[in-house]
Amino acid sequence: MTIAADAIARDTAAMQALLEKQRAAFTAELPVSAAIRKDRLQRALKLMLEHREAFKKALSDDFGHRPAEMTDITDIMGSVKPLKHALKHVDEWMKPEKRKLDFPLGLLGAKAMVEWQPKGVVGIIAPWNFPINLTFAPLANILAAGNRAMIKPSEFTPATSELMARAFAQYFDEAEVAVVTGGPEVGKAFSELAFDHLIFTGATSIARHVMAAAAKNLVPLTLELGGKSPTILSRSADIASATERVAMGKMMNAGQICLAPDYMLVPQEKEAEVVEGLKAATTRMYPSLLANDDYTSVISKRHRDRLEAHIADARAKGAEIVEVNPANEDFSKQNTNKMPLTIIRNPTDDMTVMQEEIFGPVLPVKSYKTVEEAIGYINAKERPLGLYWFGTDTGEERQVLDKTVSGGVTVNDVIFHVAQEELPFGGIGPAGMGNYHGHDGFKTFSHAKSIYRQPKMDLAGLAGFKPPYGEKTRKALARELKA
Repeated sequence: MTIAADAIARDTAAMQALLEKQRAAFTAELPVSAAIRKDRLQRALKLMLEHREAFKKALSDDFGHRPAEMTDITDIMGSVKPLKHALKHVDEWMKPEKRKLDFPLGLLGAKAMVEWQPKGVVGIIAPWNFPINLTFAPLANILAAGNRAMIKPSEFTPATSELMARAFAQYFDEAEVAVVTGGPEVGKAFSELAFDHLIFTGATSIARHVMAAAAKNLVPLTLELGGKSPTILSRSADIASATERVAMGKMMNAGQICLAPDYMLVPQEKEAEVVEGLKAATTRMYPSLLANDDYTSVISKRHRDRLEAHIADARAKGAEIVEVNPANEDFSKQNTNKMPLTIIRNPTDDMTVMQEEIFGPVLPVKSYKTVEEAIGYINAKERPLGLYWFGTDTGEERQVLDKTVSGGVTVNDVIFHVAQEELPFGGIGPAGMGNYHGHDGFKTFSHAKSIYRQPKMDLAGLAGFKPPYGEKTRKALARELKA
């Protein structure tokens, strides 16, 4: 073996040993009490709050610049809320659920229930765009469900990943929660482990490989991906309010959000007004960009080059490019990878910006004549992770909700549905598989164990289902199988 291959083999063996250690500890601990689950949730919460400042600095270092306030809002608060929510509700979630029985079993003394049993060891593969939130939000559900966890953070945010590894080692034994760092080869080996459940958040293209790796061990998967989340602006919408909210969502984290509004569909006669509204709203929030501490940098030059290639491709194919640069700054002379909001007017489907998830501050604006045309355009594409509709026409709102399929919807804003702990978060098709958050997340990372208790009487004999079969059997079958 080469040196690199030898190192990968050692990493794989170490991860396998860690998985076996966690599973053995999990099995020895069964059943996992509410007190143990709460203790782990409280330690995770303490870890987050005591490392708050360090996490903000690490994330800003990884991005080139990221506002401390935005990290507080998205990553820190976005992690504290699910941990507190799980602490508050875990006793209630753990209660067995009584289930009804077929008549007349309940009358004869039979009983049925579902108990929510932890699965075991859950793997978390977290992305770079919100590396803290997208580790701790699923972890809150995983720990509430009574599981152990192995975490593989992104190699694209190395300072944050290394800090996370050190912090978890302070608060958790590695048999409870452990962090595995490393590059793509480590990530590949991690995805091939025989976890009891695996949650991956990231790109659809990578998810295909993760799913194939998990299939070898029949590992249950939750995939939180992305795609092109559309925003429909109704003729009944308040354009000033709608464009401000879209601009805020698009510029947050410089558009590096799986739920960012990817493109807008606007009434043909209002397209120019929408573009002006986006420009005005962006200027109010970000009067300058390069020296503005409130604005995030694109994560790397590679991603900035990718976004600039989308813009160049759209320009070459006839789109009108509107760069929103309020202070007329020179973005060619900077130490970060900041980019202004770029609006693409008259986009067409042959442009790469309309074919790939954008994941940056680039916003195509496409016009429509009828709402049916807008709905048809969305339905001709892959199902999105999020969909946004702005307006006051309740009939049209219902039409959009009924005629489109998406992971989730926010009406009269963007992204906000993901922040509600008791709404399940997840995609469909290429945007993902399964969901978590709140009670739904607890169920995702639990096994719903069915338990049926038979009474002392011979129910099979009474029903005629025990040999020798006879007239009682025939009557029972006739009764059950009649139309």
